[in-house]
Amino acid sequence: MRILIVNGPNLNLLGARRPEIYGTTTLGELDDQCRQWGAALGCEVTGFQSNHEGEIIDRLHDAIGRCDGVVINPGALAHYSYAIHDAIEATALPAVEVHISDIEAREPWRATSVVAAACVTTIAGHGIAGYRLALEALVDAIRRGTKP
Repeated sequence: MRILIVNGPNLNLLGARRPEIYGTTTLGELDDQCRQWGAALGCEVTGFQSNHEGEIIDRLHDAIGRCDGVVINPGALAHYSYAIHDAIEATALPAVEVHISDIEAREPWRATSVVAAACVTTIAGHGIAGYRLALEALVDAIRRGTKP
């Protein structure tokens, strides 16, 4: 099973940006951890990060026929990118949205994700461990054939 993990804007600054919210784990460390968690689930995990909406959409499109599912942390794009929502739908791949912080407990504009409706589920507020939960939920969805 092949899983793509997509991280959006500012996630390249993990470990340095607002550690009181996002923790001290770097993106490289997160990628390594996700590969380990994926291996334990019998998956090959590939990570991708971009600060550019179009690059994220292109990478989602490239996943068609190459991946079995997607874990996506769209960052702030979650709150307004209908284009990413549409790209996830267009892939016809099961996707799980993940957020390190609890987006519903932060600023009001963060409480709604327009990407969520294209995903099987959303995992938020569990820190870096949310990626492990997202991988587990995605593998379960793939095995059950679940789509949003």
